[in-house]
Amino acid sequence: MGLKNLTILTKRADFLKAAGAKRQSTPAFTLQFRNRRDDAPDMRVGFTCSKKVGNAVARNRAKRRLREIARLTLPTHGKAGFDYVLIGRRDTTAKRDFAELLNDLEHALEKAHP
Repeated sequence: MGLKNLTILTKRADFLKAAGAKRQSTPAFTLQFRNRRDDAPDMRVGFTCSKKVGNAVARNRAKRRLREIARLTLPTHGKAGFDYVLIGRRDTTAKRDFAELLNDLEHALEKAHP
């Protein structure tokens, strides 16, 4: 996928563990994050959009945008050993200005790792 030093979450169990951890809301998405506490040098990231976001086309567009902001932001603002899950929101994830999306993720990460 082109996400350097980022591993993509694929297992449901990992998503459920992240769902039980801390979260930071932004206007366009929700960021869930948890410290795996395993001293792994990599960050893991997952993306999800429920059917509330829209039809398949809308969900895929929202996830593409989330993947791109993660690719651009997490290597510099994320922390190794953490799992991050970005959850898309109806209308706003797909339609929000891209620069604002990037700013939202940076702001959420600053709050997550003060």
